[in-house]
Amino acid sequence: MSILEKINGHEDLLALSDKERIQLCAEIRAFLISSVAQTGGHLAGNLGVVELSVAIETVYNTMEDRLVFDVGHQSYVHKLLTGRQAGFAHLRQYGGISGFPKPAESEADAFVAGHASNSVSIALGMARARTMLKQKYHVVALIGDGACTGGMAYEGLNDAAVSGEPMVIILNDNEMSIGRNVGGLAKHLSRLRSSEHYLGAKQAYRRFMKKLPGGRTLYRMSSRVKNRIKQLFLKETMFENMGLTYLGPVDGHDLPGLISLLSVAKELNEPVLIHVLTKKGKGYSFAEEDPAKFHGIGKFNPETGKKLSPKVKTFSDTFGECVEELAREDPQVCVITAAMPGGTGILHFQKQFPERTFDVGIAEAHAVSMAGGLAKQGAVPVLVLYSTFLQRGYDQILEDIGLLNLHVVLAIDRAGLVGDDGPTHHGVFDVGFLRQVPGMRILTPVSFAEQRDMLRWAVEQAQGPVAVRYPRGTEGSYTASDWNGLEGGLVKCHRRGGDVTLVTYGSLLDNVLEAARLLAEEGIQATVLRLLTVSDLPGEEIAARMAPGKPVVVAEETCSGSGIREALAWELGRLCPDCRVEGVDLGHRFIPHGSLEQLYRLCGLDSRSLADFVKEVLSA
Repeated sequence: MSILEKINGHEDLLALSDKERIQLCAEIRAFLISSVAQTGGHLAGNLGVVELSVAIETVYNTMEDRLVFDVGHQSYVHKLLTGRQAGFAHLRQYGGISGFPKPAESEADAFVAGHASNSVSIALGMARARTMLKQKYHVVALIGDGACTGGMAYEGLNDAAVSGEPMVIILNDNEMSIGRNVGGLAKHLSRLRSSEHYLGAKQAYRRFMKKLPGGRTLYRMSSRVKNRIKQLFLKETMFENMGLTYLGPVDGHDLPGLISLLSVAKELNEPVLIHVLTKKGKGYSFAEEDPAKFHGIGKFNPETGKKLSPKVKTFSDTFGECVEELAREDPQVCVITAAMPGGTGILHFQKQFPERTFDVGIAEAHAVSMAGGLAKQGAVPVLVLYSTFLQRGYDQILEDIGLLNLHVVLAIDRAGLVGDDGPTHHGVFDVGFLRQVPGMRILTPVSFAEQRDMLRWAVEQAQGPVAVRYPRGTEGSYTASDWNGLEGGLVKCHRRGGDVTLVTYGSLLDNVLEAARLLAEEGIQATVLRLLTVSDLPGEEIAARMAPGKPVVVAEETCSGSGIREALAWELGRLCPDCRVEGVDLGHRFIPHGSLEQLYRLCGLDSRSLADFVKEVLSA
């Protein structure tokens, strides 16, 4: 039996020797490569934190102590060490374990994680709850240098520093978020990497002084003198300037050293930041050479590092091609991304137009406001973000774009369900919050050709803010474009029938058309209408094309209250007082991870469920 098979928690790790723990790290790496090759998942980041995770789980009992991950895609090793090895056979699959920390899955998962830069704030809240409620446990936040490009990280660090709360903040510095880190913080950490730590001598001195009569007082006095001299002759880190005790930088792959350092930090009884240097993809040559590719990867051959599924063209690819064409034609066009040039399809654009590509790091609110500044001064900014990450810029969309009606194009990737990344990544709220912004136009392409036409119109002809939202992955069966601008009709009729009208938009078209076909087999003829925009609802167009006097059923890939059904019912009710409008959406809940087919079925948005719902409506 391997060492890994015997590990189910803190006590099992404590029983190991240093040599056995090092062997355990090798087994974990082999397990991760083999397992993720079969299921897909986040690999490079987890390979980089193997020793760090083993050290944390050895020093802390995460079933009682609180370990707060930032983003959380590097939590696989933590899950392996806390009794979930068997679950990796169904990692990120419907009903299986999540690819992110999930408290419902295990007491060892202190908090949900999927977005960046919030771990210090959450950990500080937990530390303050411990003090307020007079409880006893330790609190650790694990944050990457990529997440530290987000401003919220500094709000948390600033408050933690003055709080006096005993807690440990581990800065995992691998010079990467998903792509290579950018900005002033990256340069600051680079300088720190070249310094030498003196923690051993410092701790030996502290222990010696505390043994002497009056030693504690002498230690405090000498520390003040030492700090004054240090301020005169040495540059302090920004973390020390904040008031945090800074330890590091230290080798994140030196397991005995990490255990020793964490044990010391645990007893310091103050806010401590440990700066750990790791290598993303450590121990797997393909991931070390291309950590961005192996950040999140589908099934692959572990012997060659090559993906098993063939590359297919995606909406992200088409966006990159289109915006590059637009930039060649118009020198005012520029692109903004938030640490995801690869995921959003602009790597080639970045190479072609480096002076017009702005990667701001994991700082979506800043990205939106900067886009407003660019637009105010005559540029045409295209801000490309995943739908779920755009949520963090909502206030800035209202105040820094909408209020001045600025011409900013929001390219919203991963709109709708995204599958195996689960509830933190599903893009199912953007329709609701963007519709609240006065002047915002929201376009919903269904094909690559339509995405191109809408983007071109948004850049070249639109006035004010425009959002073009498109799904993850490739296009469906409908590949034509029906977009001819605002004057060219905002509703496309895909099928005519006199018994019921089905209204949808975006990537649900195939499911709705198939539902109409299933209904036709049972003698029910449906009209299928697709909306090209969900901002200015074309009520008159819909009223003119829908089955007269028959129910209207709206199908949309949004959570209840974040879609258009209620607004459309009001609009049609004004035009057709007797019109009955029903709808199917994702429900008032957060949707779990799983394949798109499974999630559509779960939510009643697969073709069979839609057809059954229509029959219920007609029979009511």
